[in-house]
Amino acid sequence: MKTRFKIEPHEFKGPFDIELTIGSGQTSQPAWEKKGKYFQGLIFVENNACLVKIAHTPNTDDPIDIIAESKEEIEKEQIKAKIMEIFGLNDDLPKLYDFLRNDPKLEPTIDFCEGLRLFKANNLFESVVCSITSAHNSIKQWNKAINLLKEKFGDEYKFSSGTFYSFPSPQILANAPEHEFDEEECSPELLKTRASWKDLRSCRVGYRSKYIIKASEMVQNEIDLQKISKMDYETAFDTILKIPGVGPKVGDCILLYGYGFGKAFPVDIWISRIVSSLYFDGKNVTNPKMRKFGIERFGNYAGYTQLYLFHYARKSGLMKTLKK
Repeated sequence: MKTRFKIEPHEFKGPFDIELTIGSGQTSQPAWEKKGKYFQGLIFVENNACLVKIAHTPNTDDPIDIIAESKEEIEKEQIKAKIMEIFGLNDDLPKLYDFLRNDPKLEPTIDFCEGLRLFKANNLFESVVCSITSAHNSIKQWNKAINLLKEKFGDEYKFSSGTFYSFPSPQILANAPEHEFDEEECSPELLKTRASWKDLRSCRVGYRSKYIIKASEMVQNEIDLQKISKMDYETAFDTILKIPGVGPKVGDCILLYGYGFGKAFPVDIWISRIVSSLYFDGKNVTNPKMRKFGIERFGNYAGYTQLYLFHYARKSGLMKTLKK
């Protein structure tokens, strides 16, 4: 099945910058590949694999152009609903911007981040592993690691424009070897083939491999990720922290980018420095206090505020001043 359709401007509220959204490093899933004017990625609609190609002229009244391809028949409206969910197209950006304009410290972020939306999870478990892998890692590195996990352990799907891979299940990763061979006992010739080994370490996840295995075991046997979406934010936060490798920052990343909890406010060293420079005269504030401040001050817009502040700091030059 192959279909092409549009998402008209009246179907989503406010601007949309697809390139900024996909490339913003949100830990829901790796960035989609750009081919020509289209970004393409594999999604699942009612457990059916569907290759989606999406294009849009940033922050214009042009419709969003969608090409979808699948082996099974999938209703166009189902595909559209999934795309709307993944790209945050149900979020009311004009209301967000009204909120940001009410704070002189936040208002400048709009010009630098116009059209930036949440890039949400296609697969909740993938968001858990992405967020764990992103800890103390660059965007480029964790994207590469997750794509390697998919290629080595996921299911393969062939389409006219290429081969794509699903994210592996908790059962698969729970039973994945951390090391296929003992590197200390390997010959130099065998070590040269390291990239082809089918183990977690060859996917460049580093020390996080043991957390990925333990997290997979817990998701498989103890925690129902779907149930978390029905919890209030505080209960969801306490629940997600039970997963090995998940601390407060990673937990909030999962809740924000995986589930879309608006109150989630991930705090790392950069968000701490940015918020401190704007609201605390540059004083040192502990991460728990910074997180509490973000949730209380920004409320249901805490997640979007964090996202906009981070990209504003990168694009405006504020980040460079904070590095000194």
